[in-house]
Amino acid sequence: MMETEVKLTKLASCAGCGAKVGAGTLARMLEGFETHYDPRLIVGYDKSDDASVYVITDEVALVQTTDFFPPIVDDPYLFGQIAAANALSDVYAMGGEPRTALNIMCLPESMDKHTVHEILRGGYAKAYEAGAIITGGHTIHGAEPIYGLAVAGFVHPDKVLTNSGAEPGDVLLLTKPLGVGVITTAAKADLVEAPVLDRIYRQMATLNKAARDVLVNYPVHSCTDVTGFALLGHSFEMAQGSGCTLYIRAHAVPFHPEALELARMGFIPAGAYRNREYAQAGVQVSGKVEQALEDLFYDPQTSGGLLAAVPEECAEECLQQLLAAGVETARIGYVTEQQEAAVCLEG
Repeated sequence: MMETEVKLTKLASCAGCGAKVGAGTLARMLEGFETHYDPRLIVGYDKSDDASVYVITDEVALVQTTDFFPPIVDDPYLFGQIAAANALSDVYAMGGEPRTALNIMCLPESMDKHTVHEILRGGYAKAYEAGAIITGGHTIHGAEPIYGLAVAGFVHPDKVLTNSGAEPGDVLLLTKPLGVGVITTAAKADLVEAPVLDRIYRQMATLNKAARDVLVNYPVHSCTDVTGFALLGHSFEMAQGSGCTLYIRAHAVPFHPEALELARMGFIPAGAYRNREYAQAGVQVSGKVEQALEDLFYDPQTSGGLLAAVPEECAEECLQQLLAAGVETARIGYVTEQQEAAVCLEG
């Protein structure tokens, strides 16, 4: 991979989805907004979901989302790929297929033309892999580099996946391991070896397309992508939206082993503390869960995997199909009737 002369990550005060405004802060910002009713808008901002869904015909609904952030890597082409994969993920999380996208970009005036070109080239390459076309966009000057996409896709109105449909008896599947935020935080101090960084870079640049293509063949009740609000933040939102309790088996959750050791050393991104502040009142911990492991479950993920609630009767078949498709998937828990806590983390 090629690196810029000035490291991109040094130009950003926050990296990747760690720059995301906390969920609690967002909720307070939206308090008191008047929500106008449109029967065709079946998923809006009031749902805390991954994207909006607007019904066009009986067969087609429009899925719209936007996502952008500061550099999480120094290679500009890779940064473009990761930012695009992260934005496209919201459409996959709704069960949709991306079709068009618009670039969103902010550049320091000192940034050279080649770096800008490589960021855009990375975004175009990843969008093309997803089957989407980047049709334009908007660029401004600013203090820090920022890149992402506004994405439009399509889904059948009866096959929309939301984060609020989990049902008691469902099995929880997760399609990418955790630890990205912790590892990239430690990387700023040059404490992560190149093979480990290459592994998480590949993971962040991997589309959730293969996972989506498998999941849509099953009666998935609920789905979300695990990104800035971390596993426990997104699980908390799924539990609240579904009126259920999610049980997560701590030692069944996949994570990069290096991340646990780094978490023990204290390399916890600021976003993890925001996520804990937001969700911990609804999370009950039972059994023995190491503090550092719990920290990984609050760790903001950039271009993370999908968390899906799948009926028990087809969960094992779905899991095997995901694995056969090359998707690193694990069975991490289950759903029950609503208990006192929204999420129960079992040691």
